[in-house]
Amino acid sequence: MRIVQISLFLENKPGTLAAATKLLYEAGINIRALSIAEAGEFGVVRLVVDDAERCYEVLRAAGFTVSKTEVIGVEMDDRPGALFEIADTLGRASININYAYAFSKGGGRAILIMSVDFVERAIEVLRAAGAKLVGVEALMQSGA
Repeated sequence: MRIVQISLFLENKPGTLAAATKLLYEAGINIRALSIAEAGEFGVVRLVVDDAERCYEVLRAAGFTVSKTEVIGVEMDDRPGALFEIADTLGRASININYAYAFSKGGGRAILIMSVDFVERAIEVLRAAGAKLVGVEALMQSGA
């Protein structure tokens, strides 16, 4: 399934992440997953939230540079080799994983969020391989 991810570009200095997340807090937007990547003087904060459209508008209205991207969510076993199986399935189909981040959901399960080339084809390939694709609602269930 597709998930709308918000990418937020911030200056890499104290207080910028706090300023952005304060806006989300004040708007009642819940962050369900995030990744922060440093790129010199700037950073990219990737967010999966309970209301992507509202998050985008709140941050944009405050002057932040933001974008929306479709990513894929996959629920997998929380065990050695689970990521390999997904990466191998996509690799054999010539689908590149641009970046990914994951977290344990508890109960022996994990969620992998990834940006891939050819989103629709990746969904088809993963479904055919028996992968459990999930949307943002799976990140909101108890234990996530």
